[in-house]
Amino acid sequence: MWQQDSLMMYGKKIAIPRLQAWHGERQLNYTYSNLTLSAKPWTPALIALKQKIEAFSSFEFNTVLANCYRNQHDSVGWHSDDEPELGINPIIASMSFGAKRIFQLKHKVTGEKFKLPLQSGSLLMMSGTTQEFWLHALPKSRQLQPMRINLTFRKIKSQ
Repeated sequence: MWQQDSLMMYGKKIAIPRLQAWHGERQLNYTYSNLTLSAKPWTPALIALKQKIEAFSSFEFNTVLANCYRNQHDSVGWHSDDEPELGINPIIASMSFGAKRIFQLKHKVTGEKFKLPLQSGSLLMMSGTTQEFWLHALPKSRQLQPMRINLTFRKIKSQ
């Protein structure tokens, strides 16, 4: 399930500092930073979580990007989930399991920052203009951190 992909940065191939897996319907693709992920079939556990989140949010999702942060050294830098296949003002349901980590938000214009400690079992819904006006990140930690898995359920528009 898990894979460690690489990105080209400054002419060098760099391993993404986390493991990831992309699951969804009908082989839906997702591209970010010139990396294209092809959806693997849903697992029963992912379908069960998807259905619970859909019942809670009243929104349907057709894919999930799973990230495995193995320890305090794994991270994701500042970014917005604003890829064209997500459409305008996407709704993203982010569910966390395992170690508590600090999720950060930063306004693209003012630089205002927020830190949200996400506990195991927490659900963060990002919607409206969140991706348009805010960046988010899960930085490395100086403290020893056990594994954390984050599932970001999304809806890919027709391709």
